[in-house]
Amino acid sequence: MNAATKNTILFACVFAMIPTIAMFQGWNAALFVLNMGLISAIMALGVNLQWGFAGLFNVGIMGFVALGGLAAVLVGMPATPGAWQAGGFGILAALILGALTIGLAIFVAGRMTRGWTRNLVVLAILVVGFLVYRAIYDPSVDAVEAIEPALTGYLGGLGLPVIIAWPVGGLFAAGAAWIIGKTALGLRSDYLAIATLGIAEIIIALLKNEDWLSRGVKNVVGVPRPVPYEIDLQNNAAFVERAAGFGFDAVTASTIYVKLLYCGLFAFVLVLLLWMAQMALNSPWGRMMRAIRDNEVAAEAMGKDVTARHLQVFILGSAICGIAGAMLTTLDGQLTPGTYQPLRFTFLIWVMVIVGGSGNNLGAVLGGMLIYLMWDQGESIGLWVMQGITAGLPDGSAVKAHLIESAAHMRLLTIGVLLLLVLRFSPRGLIPEK
Repeated sequence: MNAATKNTILFACVFAMIPTIAMFQGWNAALFVLNMGLISAIMALGVNLQWGFAGLFNVGIMGFVALGGLAAVLVGMPATPGAWQAGGFGILAALILGALTIGLAIFVAGRMTRGWTRNLVVLAILVVGFLVYRAIYDPSVDAVEAIEPALTGYLGGLGLPVIIAWPVGGLFAAGAAWIIGKTALGLRSDYLAIATLGIAEIIIALLKNEDWLSRGVKNVVGVPRPVPYEIDLQNNAAFVERAAGFGFDAVTASTIYVKLLYCGLFAFVLVLLLWMAQMALNSPWGRMMRAIRDNEVAAEAMGKDVTARHLQVFILGSAICGIAGAMLTTLDGQLTPGTYQPLRFTFLIWVMVIVGGSGNNLGAVLGGMLIYLMWDQGESIGLWVMQGITAGLPDGSAVKAHLIESAAHMRLLTIGVLLLLVLRFSPRGLIPEK
């Protein structure tokens, strides 16, 4: 069997799961799983650029995805009335002052000779700058967060079409990746892993605690959408008539129609990014990146700037994760910082890349869709298995009740078994690198 036939069969098997889910759970559930699978495939594609192309170990994917989600809020949500006048400009001034303080301290430290005098001057600049910063920042934040805290209590956004937030989310993630890369990419790979993990946790902590920016744990709900609202479709006489012609009621038809529109948007972005990644992989730049990945010493001996190339691919991969994060928040319609957990947004993405095939863009897409499908359906599969195992036990049995309650944990077992099988029988992934 040639590679093209094998890949076609693998993708056909994955997509065949969608109508199977629809048979048991309905098309709404099936299309939601498909949309989440497409977003997961985009995240896996971004990580594959970093690991598969360059061997960069990024364990801070969660932070880049969260920045994309923040972009959806800052771009799509309307500005909170009176928030900028109450304290928004003060917060902006305080942040600028803080940046200038750090810049001045670095400038002075670079110009003065080493010694106690330089240390004291730099310390004085930092202390004075910090005190002034807090004097401006704290009352401004309090003023913003006091504006109807149950509904708003934050600055809001620009009120622009939310689809603009997708590339903006990529820019946010790329900026964070540049900061991390300039700090850690020149060091060993384990330092990069520590840096990315630390920055990701810092980003999540900021989103959870800075209410003026993202409402913190109170969440931002009602994020605008690039597709119609179901209620508007249900009140549209022409849509209701067309739905009836296909044998659907207005409620079911509107939810399916909206999910299909999302599916089209997400599939377009995925295909575009996949095409760009394939072009990069087959270009001289892509061959150079793989040569650096395989032997950095030899690449440096040939005159290649390894650190600069690593920075490039790290920024590109993180930007793709940021785009996916903005898409995810748009689909959910809300930003919930508490849901950004490493298990879902970092380690599960790594499983997707490993199972699909590290270094192969098609493999990353396949792994992203397959693993999310198994992750989402793992609980249902587990419940079905446990019901079969306990079928002979009487009702009220403590063992039966315990096994049924444990079905939710089967998704972890399902992913683990799948990962072990792939590593045993196809250690380079389902679609290995050529």
